[in-house]
Amino acid sequence: MAADDLHFTRTLSTVLATSFFFVLLCSSLQVRGVNYTFMKDAALAPSVSYYDYIIVGGGTAGCPLAATLSERFRVLLLERGGSPYDDERIGDMARFADTLSDTSPGSPAQRFVSEDGVINSRPRVLGGGSCINAGFYTRASDDYVRDAGWDLEATGAAYRWVEDVVAFQPELGPWQAALQSGLIEAGVTPDNGFTFDHLDGTKVGGSIFDADGRRHTAADLLRYARAEGLDVLLRARVAKILFINVRGRRPVARGVVFHDSEGRMHKAYLNAGRRNEIILSAGAMGSPQLLMLSGVGSADHLSSFGIRIVHDQPAVGQGMSDNPMNAIYVPSPSPVEISLIQVVGITQVGSYIEGASGSNWGVRPLASGGVHRPRNFGMFSPQTGQLATVPPKQRTPEAIARAAESMRQLDDSAFRGGFILEKVLGPLSTGHLELRNRDPDDNPSVTFNYFSHPEDLRRCVAGLSVIESVIHSKAFENFTYSYFSMETLLNMSTGFPVNLLPRHDSDSTSLEMFCKDTVMTIWHYHGGCQVGRVVDAEYRVLGVDALRVIDGSTFNASPGTNPQATVMMLGRYMGVRIQNERLKAEGVEGTEL
Repeated sequence: MAADDLHFTRTLSTVLATSFFFVLLCSSLQVRGVNYTFMKDAALAPSVSYYDYIIVGGGTAGCPLAATLSERFRVLLLERGGSPYDDERIGDMARFADTLSDTSPGSPAQRFVSEDGVINSRPRVLGGGSCINAGFYTRASDDYVRDAGWDLEATGAAYRWVEDVVAFQPELGPWQAALQSGLIEAGVTPDNGFTFDHLDGTKVGGSIFDADGRRHTAADLLRYARAEGLDVLLRARVAKILFINVRGRRPVARGVVFHDSEGRMHKAYLNAGRRNEIILSAGAMGSPQLLMLSGVGSADHLSSFGIRIVHDQPAVGQGMSDNPMNAIYVPSPSPVEISLIQVVGITQVGSYIEGASGSNWGVRPLASGGVHRPRNFGMFSPQTGQLATVPPKQRTPEAIARAAESMRQLDDSAFRGGFILEKVLGPLSTGHLELRNRDPDDNPSVTFNYFSHPEDLRRCVAGLSVIESVIHSKAFENFTYSYFSMETLLNMSTGFPVNLLPRHDSDSTSLEMFCKDTVMTIWHYHGGCQVGRVVDAEYRVLGVDALRVIDGSTFNASPGTNPQATVMMLGRYMGVRIQNERLKAEGVEGTEL
């Protein structure tokens, strides 16, 4: 091995934090200002207001849902975060890592660590997860749609409604093209080319980043809204749902209590009318949490916090799942393009294979004016206190600063390469969510029980074997060192501080242990308000009236290789269904999808 290669290998082994979701594109694009006339800060809202629909959560489901319902009704959309159009980091791919590593109270990404020890994030911004994710866009399979009880034709129309605004075809560079060819060579066939559809084999999926590298989010779907029918309040922190309780009758949701950024309390009520509703779209963390804070959940659990019981529903917070993801870093002898996830291999072994590349991991991208910004290593980094070699209690600001400075001194070649990852289908492992306290701004406690079901572990191991075949394929030979064995790559990847779990020595030959030791999130967590347990097939909360949940918390499994397209579709799909059912009951013609 050449001296330069030996130095390169040693340098790689010192890298403490690298991820496929880092600063992957240099761009001087600025976020376009969007001046929605119906959007304002909650501090400007009246103390009491009335609407036909109150939607809690302006995320990937809440935005299309609000836009749709506003066509005929008066709608209030409450978002706890700010506007994506006021934060230039969100639209600029060169600033992608900045949002994930920002742990300030106003960050669009609120970090949490599951009880499993896996580091995660939840969105806190209008547009939700579509503002902070890696941008991959793909539909759910037809089988998933049928199993969910959705109409296939209507979901197709709802997907297209979303795609007209936020979805684009990416252009592949050499590394992504090699990954595509390597997957096909490894037997992940057929080659389906570019498609939004979920098809077995290898495909190029869509992206919410356009050709100029600009992110398009669920907040952009609000352009469909009727301005006179919608009010969007930012930095509106909902504390609880208000219910009317009459002895012998089911509780009826009547309104919500929320606080603005200055701490002032506001109340929003439903207008008179039995078809008016409150809809939770606060996500897999927020929706079950808010139900519990409002008195809908396990009576024993809620009583321990002094919460008055509205409806004893032990299934709230149950069925929490997060698709485990494991990644292998593949250093490259050749320069690679900067890319986010563009290609996916939908295998027959229960896992999805994807990849991202970029010579800019750790590179200080140019800000406007040509000045280098400080290096930021993103979510799995010293800046967020995730140091594998430093115990959590010893992660002082000084220790973090020293680690970050040492990483800044690494040569850029240490970051040349890409990650090939696998995401487990489903998953079958489930956990639960519980309150930590009565503060709606605080993260609840969540346990996902990664790999507790043996089938998930089998799928992970099988997926790693596919990755090995891709790395050793002829198509990928220009982007890997021939003398790097799979064991070497596993050992290299094991050293990255991707979670807070203890490591096991000399276990690189055990793919099962690699899966467990290096498990990460791909931010596709779901459950907590599942259909059939907490809500019915029309997403009405069981046991109470005038309340629905429409978001990823209702899913029993993650749809396809990335859920964001389906969550946005669901907001539109259910908005049309709710609107049409109501108008039909009133003898008025509805909206066609």
